[in-house]
Amino acid sequence: MGGKAVLAFSGGLDTSVVARMLQDRGMDVVTVTVDVGQGGDYRRVAAKSRRLGAVKHRHIDARAEFATRYVIPAIKANALYQGKYCLATALARPLIAVKLLEVARKEGAKALAHGCSGKGNDQVRFDNALRAGGKLPIIAPIRELDLDRPAELEYAAEHGIAIDKVAKRYSIDQNLWGRAIEGGDLEDPYSEPRDDAFAWVRTRNLPAKPTYIVVRFERGVPVAVDGKRMRPADLVAYMNKKAGAAGVGIVDHIEDRVVGIKSREVYETPGALCLIEAHADLEKMVHTSHQSRFKRSADAEWAQLAYTGLWDDPLREDLDSLIESSQSAVTGDVRLRLLQGGMRVVGRRSPRSLYSRKAATYGPGSTFDQRLARGFVELWGMQSAEAARLRDRR
Repeated sequence: MGGKAVLAFSGGLDTSVVARMLQDRGMDVVTVTVDVGQGGDYRRVAAKSRRLGAVKHRHIDARAEFATRYVIPAIKANALYQGKYCLATALARPLIAVKLLEVARKEGAKALAHGCSGKGNDQVRFDNALRAGGKLPIIAPIRELDLDRPAELEYAAEHGIAIDKVAKRYSIDQNLWGRAIEGGDLEDPYSEPRDDAFAWVRTRNLPAKPTYIVVRFERGVPVAVDGKRMRPADLVAYMNKKAGAAGVGIVDHIEDRVVGIKSREVYETPGALCLIEAHADLEKMVHTSHQSRFKRSADAEWAQLAYTGLWDDPLREDLDSLIESSQSAVTGDVRLRLLQGGMRVVGRRSPRSLYSRKAATYGPGSTFDQRLARGFVELWGMQSAEAARLRDRR
């Protein structure tokens, strides 16, 4: 094919193998690492790119953009795919694609490339985002050659490509919002994950006393923790560290992938789980029951679009507008209690609260006139009661 190919590059097994395979096709490779809070030594990643023969490497710090434009909307949407997954990887892919396209235009590239397999969700997310932003051909050698991990490891060994021990055992993807662990012994859905699979969440010698965290929200955005105001990326990182130390944040479930496969997925998402739980709890205090019921549907649809690689679908922008409008009253404080892997909300307060203690109290001084309830109850169940009487006559 020839020409330049711009490759989304993490330095892991898949992208390292692809970097060499593209050169086998006669292409000059420009590797791009987009920093969305995945950590690691980026100098080592750049050095590895050079060792693999790339003609250029680009490192782009997108942590603030990722937190502000992707993570914050996910918090406002209480975004958990199938009620479990915080969409960490799914949210990062559209942003990485945007940066990949920017580099491709500057470099005059002839193709875009990624290391996704044909079994995963990321191929859908990358391909759709890249097609939405341009018309360059997309090369995905792992998918095209139907390679499995043993075949990749064999190729790496044959070509002198160094792979770290964790990558040999598991497929890892992480960013500011979460860490995904796949493959190896985790493919047995009955097998408990080994402690060494986890890097963010403590699994042993957990604190005996509870940890309390107070999160401050303003119009749906978490702006402070324990009285200290922080930028979004710093706040999420702080929550990851504090909740992870209390053993909170492991998600282990069976997930329905876009391509139809059921997969066992293990995630570390301490900050995400705490922030979404706190945000959703505060919403229940300030929203009417009608708002809450409808927003649950909007939130689920938002998460579905993000997970399935349809970030650029107009419906997601429509939902963003609805969700943003719903956040005008979501201001207040939420208190979390974390203890040995468990997390729950133990307190909440808001100047926009619809909760009235005077109405809800069972003690003296209630403003709720119980006598009015009799007529309401009769009217509320009128049709149901009549239908039950007719049914019993059959």
